[in-house]
Amino acid sequence: MFSILIIKELRAIIYSPKFTVTFAVCAVLMLLSVYIGINEYNRSVIQYRTAQELAEQRMTETTAWPNLINKAQREPNPLQIFAGGLNYDIGRWSLINREDSIKLQHTHYSDNPIYAVFRIIDFSFIVQFILTLFAILFTFDAVNGEREKGTLQLVFSNPVSRAKYLLAKCAGSWLGLVIPISIPVLLSLLLVVLFKVPLDGGDWIKIISFLGLSLFLFSFFIVLGVFISTLIRRSNISFLTSLVIWVVLVLIIPRAGVLAAGQIVYVPRVAEIEGRRNAFAKDKWAQFEAKMENTWIERSAESGGGCSSASDEKLWQWMKEDDAARKKVEIEIEDYYAKLKEDLRRRKAVRERSAAAISRISPASAYQLAAMSLTDTDVSLKTRYEDSMNSYRTLFNDYIDNKAEDAGPTGQIMIKVSSEDGFDMSSFDSDQSLDLSGLPRFRHPDRSFSESFYPAIIDFGILGIYTILAFIGAFFRFLKYDIE
Repeated sequence: MFSILIIKELRAIIYSPKFTVTFAVCAVLMLLSVYIGINEYNRSVIQYRTAQELAEQRMTETTAWPNLINKAQREPNPLQIFAGGLNYDIGRWSLINREDSIKLQHTHYSDNPIYAVFRIIDFSFIVQFILTLFAILFTFDAVNGEREKGTLQLVFSNPVSRAKYLLAKCAGSWLGLVIPISIPVLLSLLLVVLFKVPLDGGDWIKIISFLGLSLFLFSFFIVLGVFISTLIRRSNISFLTSLVIWVVLVLIIPRAGVLAAGQIVYVPRVAEIEGRRNAFAKDKWAQFEAKMENTWIERSAESGGGCSSASDEKLWQWMKEDDAARKKVEIEIEDYYAKLKEDLRRRKAVRERSAAAISRISPASAYQLAAMSLTDTDVSLKTRYEDSMNSYRTLFNDYIDNKAEDAGPTGQIMIKVSSEDGFDMSSFDSDQSLDLSGLPRFRHPDRSFSESFYPAIIDFGILGIYTILAFIGAFFRFLKYDIE
């Protein structure tokens, strides 16, 4: 009898006119989103490689080590095809030198502002908004619709328990919607293979986990629709109720969680941090200039006829002393800025955790957070790249300092002060290009499957618990349901 009930539910779904429309819409949207995502990824790769070549060319044209500036690029992620997450909201590169701090610049939306308005429809968007809505539309009258048609009383004229009937309803609805939708999903994966998107074994495991997560969310809304149909006796009222609940869970709670966390935890704006850094730097450089002015006067008096009468060896020693003093000021400024950024990062982390905890009341929000984590496009993406770039910046600057010391005064500026000639500035330039063969190269931060999956465990658990609770609620409500 159980199998008969499942087959009956399958036939009711498949023969329904709205099933054809649902299947066609889902198939077109999934295939189109993956195809567009592949093209967008390929364009990002071309742009990434072109930017790297330009950065290399600029460095090869530099003739002095102190003037060398690199540009670290954020490498495109093939998993962005399925879940864009914050990939398009975060800058793509940062300058690497001693003066500029690490700051990711030039987002995808700065090139294409129209996308910032309408956003990009990816696979996770289709699951979160389209499939969940269709799950509700197919199950809001799963029980009360049968009662209104009179078939519910007919079914229970046979020896079948209510628990078995309810389980068959959920299983039949699940199979009737999941199996057909799996066809465009498989075709989407086939597109990825045919277009030769560079995915390794870890990436495929992440994709499979992402699809499993999508199945969890879809299953919850199927069971939720059945639960609502047991709570409300009239199908038209249950439809409106289901739609309101879907809007609250999918659209309102995730955004309300972020707004609430923003009010609870104060985070200074970037402009405020930059202003405090600039004020500190301005004060430090003013002190440095005043100190250097006194030092130059003392040196002029020490050498008798002014700095111009000092030997080249003495001048070079003074240049190294001035350079060491300048680097000390730069280090103090960077240390202060690092403390400001660390405090900012700590506050942001607290706010992000608060926003995630509040918004996880909604299973749709739990799904979105887990999907971004599995595809490496979550909120930690910016932090991971900034940490890697800061580490690379240290290696880069240390390498430049060593090379500049070995090369002597090339690229340096010498200032002479005398009572007769006043200030005289001269530079040690070279026409030879630099040997960049040993220059450290930036490597993007890799994240293994376990590192991506671990933050998503709690969201898998939340979706599982919500689904079980919805089924338990439907079960106990249906035990007292009046089938007449």
